[in-house]
Amino acid sequence: MIRNVTRCYGTIPVVDDPTQDVDWSGLFHASGPATDTPRHLAALLSDDPKAFVDGYSHLWSATLRREGKAWPATAPTALLVAELLDNPPLGPDDPSLAEAMLVYLYEVGVAADLGDRAAEIRARVKDRAPELRAWTVEYVSADADGRARMWRDGTGLGELVLDQAALGCFDLVPALLRRTLPHLASERARRRTCAAAAVGALARHPTASAQRPELLNQLTSMARAADSSYDLATMVIAIGDLGGDTRTWLADPDVGVRVCAALAPELAGDDAADQVLMELEQSPQALGMSFGDMAPPPQLQSKSYQDLLTGRRAS
Repeated sequence: MIRNVTRCYGTIPVVDDPTQDVDWSGLFHASGPATDTPRHLAALLSDDPKAFVDGYSHLWSATLRREGKAWPATAPTALLVAELLDNPPLGPDDPSLAEAMLVYLYEVGVAADLGDRAAEIRARVKDRAPELRAWTVEYVSADADGRARMWRDGTGLGELVLDQAALGCFDLVPALLRRTLPHLASERARRRTCAAAAVGALARHPTASAQRPELLNQLTSMARAADSSYDLATMVIAIGDLGGDTRTWLADPDVGVRVCAALAPELAGDDAADQVLMELEQSPQALGMSFGDMAPPPQLQSKSYQDLLTGRRAS
C-alpha cells in the first residue's frame, strides 16, 4: 500500500512506489517523462492547496489520453490511485475526491477494454520488445520537438508503445476491480454510483466473466434503489456495459435514464430502444438538460454521444 512519507521533494511529500520495480524515468505521459507523477499524486494528500490543484490537474490532464486511452504511465498511476482510495488522509474534508478517483479507475477500465485484441497486442509487443525499449529510452531523453518528431518517424513503434500501455492497464484490471468492489457498499450514494461506473468498465475483463452475473444482480438492485436520475443513469449504463438487460428503464420518466438504457449494446436493433434514440436525435439537448446542473454520468464524459451510438451499432 502507499505508506507514510519517507522522503521529500522540496516541501512536497513523495509517495513510496508500492511496486518497487516501477522505473518512472522510463515511462511517459502527455507532457513527457513521468518522473513527476509520484510527486503530483502525493500532493493529493498534502495540505498545500497549490500542490493539490497541480496534482489533481496532472492526474487528469497528463496521465490519461483523450477518448479513454492510455499512456505508459497510466497503469502504474492507476495502481497508486487505487491505493489512495483506502488512504484516510485522502479528502478528509472533501469526500468527493475519492469519488473522482473511482471515476479515474473507470477511465482506466475503458482504456483496458481490449477484448480479443489483448493476445494479438501481447504477441506484437513480445516480438519487438527490444525496439520498443530503445524507442522509449530515446523518447524520454528527447526534448519536446524531438518527441514530436518521433511520432512521425514512420516506424510505427510509437503506436505500439501506446498499445503496450493499454495492455499494461489490461493486465492490472483484476487488481483494480478488487479494490473497487467494496465501494459499491459505501455509505455515500454518490460513491456507490462512481464505483458502479468503474465496475461496469473493469468487470468487462475476461477474468471477471464468472463474477458478472452476481455483479449484475448487485448493480440492478442498486439501480432500483437509486434516488436521483444521475445515479440511476450511471448504474444503468454500467449494467448495459456488462451485458445486462436495461429494457425496464426504457420507460423511465427521465429522458436521460431512457437514453442510457437504450444505449446498452444488448438492445442494439431493439425497436423500443431505437425509438428512444430517434426521439433524442430530434432534441439532442434533452440528454444534458435531464441531469440539471450536474455533468452527465461519467460514461458519457469520455466519449461523445455519437461515439456511443457507433459503438452500440458495432457491438
